[in-house]
Amino acid sequence: MSQTTILTREPVVNKSRSITANRLIAHGPNVGAVVDTLNALADIWPTRHTVFVCLGRLVPTPELMGWNAPPNAMVEIPAQTLAHPQTLALLPQLREAGISTCLSWYTPETQPPADADWRFTLLDARRNAKPGGAPGLSLAWGLADVPAFREAVGAGYDGASGWFFLHGNPPPKALSPAHAQIVRLLNLVRNNADIKEIETVLKQDVALSYKLLRYINSAGFGLMCEIQSFRHAVSILGYDNLNKWLSLLLVTASRDPGAQAMMQTAIARGRFMEEVGAGFFDKSQLDNLFITGAFSLLNVLLGTSMQALLDEMNLPAGITEALLYEQGEYAPFLKLAALCENFDGGALAAAAAELHVTPEQLNRAHLSALTFADSLQA
Repeated sequence: MSQTTILTREPVVNKSRSITANRLIAHGPNVGAVVDTLNALADIWPTRHTVFVCLGRLVPTPELMGWNAPPNAMVEIPAQTLAHPQTLALLPQLREAGISTCLSWYTPETQPPADADWRFTLLDARRNAKPGGAPGLSLAWGLADVPAFREAVGAGYDGASGWFFLHGNPPPKALSPAHAQIVRLLNLVRNNADIKEIETVLKQDVALSYKLLRYINSAGFGLMCEIQSFRHAVSILGYDNLNKWLSLLLVTASRDPGAQAMMQTAIARGRFMEEVGAGFFDKSQLDNLFITGAFSLLNVLLGTSMQALLDEMNLPAGITEALLYEQGEYAPFLKLAALCENFDGGALAAAAAELHVTPEQLNRAHLSALTFADSLQA
């Protein structure tokens, strides 16, 4: 059966801006279509964090029980549907099946069923400055930027859902010495420098060397043997493959505890572009797709300007054109990756159709990318 549902997402973070859950918004014509899509994604379901499943504009009905929900799944029940007989029929079935629930779009006037157990409550913070008497842990939604998040936490919210952390960050500054060191390493690898020269740079930062080897030996790389040293890595992988993993190091170099969600987003963009692009580009270009997506938030992550960063790097023209000007052959795929982060799935569906990417391809690349990004978290 051809899928008609597409998924978008947003992270859920706690007061420290660490990721506690991923929120998937299913944009489908009916609950049955959503169930078909979710069941088809069971083999790549992200398991590191709780996954909230929002049905968008659909009313939750007992038809949802056709989904073989993973243990970490949580179903959102909109407050506006609590009086609907189909939703009322669904709630005890979810409880009996051991599936957790989140009460979304709660307002002080909401009267939730007395026997319901809400682990989380989602509120539109633009209309509810304080969580009030919301049951469970309260999550703010609709926050504009980082300062708005701080206000929400100060008002009593336990966390938030959304992309606020991409906005309202400190103004750009010069690249830090630690980040400049990784850029230097990247340039050496791109220029096929002597292994001894690269090893000298790596030895100046033991933590960097450890992190690089951990990434290379991760499940995402799919190697049959464990890499023991940088020299071993070069002999097994070659310079081109190492370039991708050094790029990952740069993306995850921020020591800001609030950067975790940005790192996850950047890595997911890169992996998504790599997965979707496999049907459009030669294999030799897939690493460039990954780097384009991963570097798309580098200016925010490292607190400097994109132009200043790219001036320091020897990157292919296609990557630079996409990051600076939203042009070139990689740009449509970067746009597609960013649209996966939109609460409204209409723009994503239109962009996917323009590239002739099916909902099945889109959803699998999306969840595969999210699973991969989560797997690299410390």
